[in-house]
Amino acid sequence: MKIKGKKIVAAAVLAALAVLWPVQAAKAQSIEDALEADSKAVEAQEPGEGEKQEEIPDGGTETPEEPAQDQESGAAQTGGAGTNTAEAGPLTTMGNSNTVSEGVYIGSVDVSGKTAEEAKQAVEAYVEELKGLTVVFHIMDGNQIEVAVGDMGLQWTNPDAVQDAVALGKKGNIVQRYKALQDLRHKNKVFDLAYDFDKESIRQILSEQCGEYNTEAKDATLTRVNGVFSVTPGESGRVVDEEASLNQIYDYMMNEWDFGDASVDMVVKVQEPRGSEEELAQVKDVLGTFTTSYSTSGSSRSANVSNGCNLIAGTTLYPGDEFSTYEMVSPFSVDNGYFMAGSYMNGQLVDSLGGGICQVSTTLYNAVLLSELEVTERHNHSMIVTYVDPSADAAIAESAGKDFKFVNNTGHPVYIDGYCENKNITFTIYGVETRPANREVIYESKVLSVTHPDHEVIYTDVAMPIGQVVTQSAHTGYKAELWKVVKENGAEISREQINSSSYKMTPRTATVGLSTNDVNAYNEMLAAVATNNIDHVKNVAAALAQFAIQPGQVPPADQASPADQQPGAEQAPPADQAPPADQAPPADQAPPADQQPAAEQAPPG
Repeated sequence: MKIKGKKIVAAAVLAALAVLWPVQAAKAQSIEDALEADSKAVEAQEPGEGEKQEEIPDGGTETPEEPAQDQESGAAQTGGAGTNTAEAGPLTTMGNSNTVSEGVYIGSVDVSGKTAEEAKQAVEAYVEELKGLTVVFHIMDGNQIEVAVGDMGLQWTNPDAVQDAVALGKKGNIVQRYKALQDLRHKNKVFDLAYDFDKESIRQILSEQCGEYNTEAKDATLTRVNGVFSVTPGESGRVVDEEASLNQIYDYMMNEWDFGDASVDMVVKVQEPRGSEEELAQVKDVLGTFTTSYSTSGSSRSANVSNGCNLIAGTTLYPGDEFSTYEMVSPFSVDNGYFMAGSYMNGQLVDSLGGGICQVSTTLYNAVLLSELEVTERHNHSMIVTYVDPSADAAIAESAGKDFKFVNNTGHPVYIDGYCENKNITFTIYGVETRPANREVIYESKVLSVTHPDHEVIYTDVAMPIGQVVTQSAHTGYKAELWKVVKENGAEISREQINSSSYKMTPRTATVGLSTNDVNAYNEMLAAVATNNIDHVKNVAAALAQFAIQPGQVPPADQASPADQQPGAEQAPPADQAPPADQAPPADQAPPADQQPAAEQAPPG
């Protein structure tokens, strides 16, 4: 009965095939030929010895039916190409080959007759071609930028489509495979080419290239002249809305792009200025003011203090704005109004452009503290300064990455006023006073420890002429804290530590010149250096400078030269031998001879 039933089923299948898919003998195989070909393929795969065969009632065996292969996996497609209309080819074999059948495409790439690896390479080559296309971003006022598709992060996201293409006509039972191949005769099969773009790459392009075309809004600002405030109205601006433009570009490229050169309009928004005349007119109360003196400074340092003050004065800060002192006063260059003056570097007082600028930031720091604005970055000097108490300073240094920053944490704009007069620098911060009238804020410096210099250090320099001595003053070391004390009606209600600072102790130092052809003077100078007493060295150097034979001069005939006397190594090092590494400071740290008095007197930056 089973055999008879199978014959009936087979006859029904043949009848259905004959009705649904008539085959012309001149152009394709007949259904019977296809079945026969498939049958022969099955016979060619006879089970080997030991493989299980299914018994049938009449004593024969039947090879188990080949299990159906996995169905095509349909990957999610994005922006795939449309159906290719190329003429369909003739029906090929029933799908036992490892190449793609005729009439199969991935996107617009014809992968017919290719192996999986060849098909993959063909699609990858096509994607690489797409990366060379250009997309124009139209900004505003006729401005535009051109961007390569590859720079937008184009990538092929469904490489599994290659396996689906190879498997077409080779999966399922004979009827399913036959139908798939017959369909190819009438209509090409196009697998979508899915792709994606990197949003972060697009965002970076917009951020780096569109900004130059923005017209930023200008906030309303305050100016104070002769004690009177005036308001400068703000101006609207037009800027690229980077987030909205990013979404617009991405949506176009994913859904409308035709795989050619393209153009997209950027989203431009109007940027309104902050501040109004009514709002800024309220800014008239003194929140905090502070003054320091630079009366002992020379002309160059004094000019730097005045220049830094002028660069900061006149700033209007809106609520939430952060102020960077370094950004406001830099760069430290001649063009920006700076001169060479003393400043701290690596435990030494050296000349640098802008020396003295730290007194500007320190004065502003104390005004900010009294205004109770939020300090977000502050650093102490490496060594103590004399114009404020310990821990009340705020250093800035380009090389060390030091800055003084604060935020306007009030609900109103604030105005920074600054001026220099009679070698005093003053900063005053104006705003809207909301603190109680009976409330008082003071700051106290608390010294935790003091380290006094207990020795002197003398360096020798064979490149400096004998008799020249350059000194550096000593600095006492400190550890200190700054405390904020709040009083109401004269009574203390709170005490809070604001910062802590550590200042290095540095001994008094001197660099002594040894360059001479006078061996007696040379030896006498070395003897003075051996006493490790800077004042004695200075006295000896002053005396020797009047009589010593300088390099290039010929010593008297009765006086032997240093080479003839061959002094011991501890007395006369060769001319090309530098002082010991632990004694000789770097060349860029020793101040010039004409600054010897200033090195001990002028307060550093």
